[in-house]
Amino acid sequence: MTDQLDAPSLRQVAMVFDLNKCMGCQTCSVACKVLWTRDEDTEHEWWCTVNTQPGLGAPKDWEEMGGGWEGGKPKPGHQPTRAEFGGGWKFNYEEVFYGGKGREVHLKPSGPGMWTSGGDGSPGSSASSYDGKAPDQDVTQWGPNWDEDQGAGEWPNAYYFYLPRICNHCTKPSCVSACPQGAMYKRPQDGIVLRDEDRCRGYRFCMEACPYKKIYFNYARQVSQHCIFCFPRLEQGVAPACARQCPGRLVFVGYLDDTEGPIHRLVNEWKVAVPLHAEYGTEPNVFYVPPLSPYSLNEDFSIDYETPRIPPEYLEGLFGPGVHDALATLKSEMEKVREGGKSEMLETLIAYKWQSLFGPFTTDPATLTPTG
Repeated sequence: MTDQLDAPSLRQVAMVFDLNKCMGCQTCSVACKVLWTRDEDTEHEWWCTVNTQPGLGAPKDWEEMGGGWEGGKPKPGHQPTRAEFGGGWKFNYEEVFYGGKGREVHLKPSGPGMWTSGGDGSPGSSASSYDGKAPDQDVTQWGPNWDEDQGAGEWPNAYYFYLPRICNHCTKPSCVSACPQGAMYKRPQDGIVLRDEDRCRGYRFCMEACPYKKIYFNYARQVSQHCIFCFPRLEQGVAPACARQCPGRLVFVGYLDDTEGPIHRLVNEWKVAVPLHAEYGTEPNVFYVPPLSPYSLNEDFSIDYETPRIPPEYLEGLFGPGVHDALATLKSEMEKVREGGKSEMLETLIAYKWQSLFGPFTTDPATLTPTG
C-alpha cells in the first residue's frame, strides 16, 4: 500500500469549481445520485453534495472529524455514524400524490426502507442491518442539506455561499494507506482513487482516514463506497455527470499537466483556484475559485467599502492563505475589464462555450452505443 502512494500517477485528472457561479441548485448532486447510487442501501450515499457555508455540512461537523496526515504521519480520525450522515429517508409520495389526500396530508419521512436506532451501524449494533422499519429520531436529526441557506452573520450583513464536494482523488490519499486489504488504489493513468469491492472487507478504516469524510458504507453489501470520478465516462471522452449536468457552467475538468487546458491555468498559472483544507496533507485534486464577497452595510444602510461581508479569515480557514491572492487577482482582472481591457482569465471562467470547460472530455454521450 505504501508503494502505491510512492509511485506517482502518470497524469492527474482534476476539477475546478467556480464558487461565484454556484447557486445551490443540486443538479450535480442529483445527476450523480441517479447515475451511481440507486442500488440497495445507497439512499444515504450522496457522493456529490452541495452544502451551505458556513455550516456543519455532511456528515455533520465533518471538519472536526480528523483524518489525513499530520507531520507526515496518519492523523487519527473519527468514523462518521449513520446518524451523522443522515438522509436516505423514505417519503409518503404515493399517499400525497396518488392517494387522493393531497389536501389533507403532507410529505413526511415514513414507510419501509428505513434504519433503526440504537447503534452506529457497526457490526452487532441495531443499526447494522437493513430492517425496513420506520425512521427514528436519531437518524432524522441531520441530512446533507439540513442547514441549507442558513449561513452566518447578522441582518443586514448575513452571508453564505455554496460549496460542492466530491472525493478529492488526492495525490496522497490517506484512505488508500489505511486500507489493510489493499482494496483502494490510485489508477496510474489518471490518478483517480478507486476500490476493488471484491477485496473490501468493510473495516471502514478508509472512512476514518479520509479527512473530507466523503466515503460511505453500504450496510447491505458490507463494503465502503465513494465517488469514482465517473471513470467509465472519462474512458469514453465524456465529462463526469456532476460537471456535464451543471447548468451554471462552473465545473472544469481536465489534466493538471495540460498546460493549455483551463485546469492548469486556473490552478498553476493564474492561481485563482485553491484546494480545500490543504492542511490535511492529502494534496487534493479538486480546487475552488473562492467566492467574492458583497460589501457590508453600515447602520444607516450606507455601503462599507472597507469591510467584506464574508470574513477573509473564514475563507482562509477553508482554503488557506492563498485565498487572499486568488481574490485579489479576481478583483484586479475585473477592474481591468471595467476599464475597457480584456482578461483571458475571466473569459475562461465565463465559459462562453461549454466545451471549454472539459478539456479532452467533450464527447456527447448520446453519440455512444449503450453497453448495458
